[in-house]
Amino acid sequence: MNFLATLRIALAALRINKLRSALTMLGIIIGVAAVITMVAVGAGAQARVEDQIKSLGSNLIIILSGNFTSGGVRMGSGSQLTITEDDAYALQREVAGVHAAAPQLRGSGQVVYGNNNWSTQIYGITPEYLEARQWEVAEGRAIDPAHVDGATKVVLLGQTVARTLFGDSDPVGETIRIRRVPHTVIGVLDRKGQSMIGQDQDDVVLIPISTARKRVLGGTQVKSRNVQSISVRVKDGVDMASTEQEMRDLLRQRHKLQPSQEDDFFLRNLSEVLAAQEASSRILALLLAAIASVSLLVGGIGIMNIMLVSVTERTREIGLRMAVGARGRDILTQFLVEAVTLALIGGVVGIALGALASFLVGHFAGWRTEMSVAAVALAFGFAGAIGVFFGFYPARTASRLAPIEALRHE
Repeated sequence: MNFLATLRIALAALRINKLRSALTMLGIIIGVAAVITMVAVGAGAQARVEDQIKSLGSNLIIILSGNFTSGGVRMGSGSQLTITEDDAYALQREVAGVHAAAPQLRGSGQVVYGNNNWSTQIYGITPEYLEARQWEVAEGRAIDPAHVDGATKVVLLGQTVARTLFGDSDPVGETIRIRRVPHTVIGVLDRKGQSMIGQDQDDVVLIPISTARKRVLGGTQVKSRNVQSISVRVKDGVDMASTEQEMRDLLRQRHKLQPSQEDDFFLRNLSEVLAAQEASSRILALLLAAIASVSLLVGGIGIMNIMLVSVTERTREIGLRMAVGARGRDILTQFLVEAVTLALIGGVVGIALGALASFLVGHFAGWRTEMSVAAVALAFGFAGAIGVFFGFYPARTASRLAPIEALRHE
């Protein structure tokens, strides 16, 4: 008997018991849908981490001002500005692995344009900042050394600030007030998105560090060259750990710290933090897929159970077919095709439901989901394999029935 004839017989047998066939497929449908949805959620989480890594800039190390002790009381991180602009320039000049080192001051305040105002983060930067953060200027031009040397009142706007103050209008060339000080907008930054802690990186304005110190942020920073942090981008292909150690050694030397003294600064390797987060999200995606796969196995057991019942019900039919010349392998093929057909139809329906569930999760829960062709193909192939694996035993049982005994079955 050829395969097409066997397939027609198998489909006819499934159509006879439509409700039972549909209920049998339900386990496979739920399993495939669950696998696709969970893989999409896991892939979305991993893609979000990758976007965060890109938004921060590759090979980034942040140096923060450290602690100090006053009257026997140990103060916290950043309680005193212990690093300077000169430290940043020394790092860029003397550490071979450093591509760019950018000192920065930061504060917050109100920015005003016409009748619109917005409270945002204010960063005082040098031209190296955009290079260290790998941040492009979408419109206009960047802050240059002349702006820093002359403490010029110019500003770069993040996307959120530009949209809030100007809407769809072009802000370049317009004047805004930052803490009541007028600044000319010379450019708009490219979009960065959220940071790894959920902060909007586009809700920021960048001004020359000298302008921030002398005209905007003021305070104790006016006469000093101390800064709150330094963003350091390490060159591609350079070992991050060794470069980090060279940076630490240079800063300790510059700050005249004795071997017994602790660092008065902190180094944070954000690439390592995000790499660990990416690995965690990848493990989570695999775990979710593994949990969802259990329902596929349950669906396979359902197929085997129903197929065994079907073999019992159709024993006389099997005996009759064998009596007129059907071979054992013909019977085996017929029942195996029935099991695989149930699994594959369930797989197709499950893929459709999984795609719908992924969309609904992303739409209503606000989670990022990403469906991949590989995940869909894997789920469909696994459904077929389940049909073969769990359908083989009932099919083999049917093929080994003795024709005479089968014909006597009531």
